[in-house]
Amino acid sequence: MPALLEAVGLTVGYEGRAVLAPFTQSIAAGRLVCLLGANGAGKSTVLRTLAGLQQPLLGEVRLAQQPLDRLSAVARARLLALVLTDRVAVPSMRGEELVALGRYPYTGWSGRLLPSDRQVVAAALEATGSAPLAGRLFVELSDGERQRLLIARALAQEPRVLMLDEPTAFLDLPRRVELMHLLRSIARARGIAILMSSHDLELALRYADEIWLLDGAGHMQAGAPEDLVLSGHLEAAFGRHGLVFDVNRGTLHVAEPPRGAVQID
Repeated sequence: MPALLEAVGLTVGYEGRAVLAPFTQSIAAGRLVCLLGANGAGKSTVLRTLAGLQQPLLGEVRLAQQPLDRLSAVARARLLALVLTDRVAVPSMRGEELVALGRYPYTGWSGRLLPSDRQVVAAALEATGSAPLAGRLFVELSDGERQRLLIARALAQEPRVLMLDEPTAFLDLPRRVELMHLLRSIARARGIAILMSSHDLELALRYADEIWLLDGAGHMQAGAPEDLVLSGHLEAAFGRHGLVFDVNRGTLHVAEPPRGAVQID
């Protein structure tokens, strides 16, 4: 299956200073990839570079087999949708109106929605379970409901690639689980390549098809979740500062001396 998003010999960084060694990775249709790493490892820099928000220092990003930097803004918006962590301030906008903004690459300067555009908006609301939110004010919604609408807005662009920066950051545990399940389902059902950055190690191990791990030493390790666990890469990246990575459970915990023993007869 051809890759929808490719990083080829990519070096990312700021003002000529690289934050990662050059890497080559790709994501195919229907795959959910989680970008993991400690704070300061470079997750946002990688995501911004792949989305075209900043220039790579070296190498190339390809979107649907086309060089990203050669695509027009409209062509790029029809192929790639981005959901950031920035809180959206739209005090008088209702859910359906927010999602309809995703049709901007297709409506031209007038912004007028055709019946076909409204069908796409309705399908995006339905796909994210947001149809009941269509008539509600965005500012009155919970963080989980807002995140679903923002994802619906991205789907209304009908992208081939969807990128999300920390989409579970403001959600409680049940909503985080629901969102990860939703994203994996969308990738499968729509054949979209999804790349999301996250701090949620346990959910990434459970739901991701592949993990791109920034190891804190300037390198990216990529592979299936179980492969990165068994190879010790996850433990090396996160098992520091007094933390221990439990390989059997896939969890982090504070290293403590045993406080006693239990005997069972």
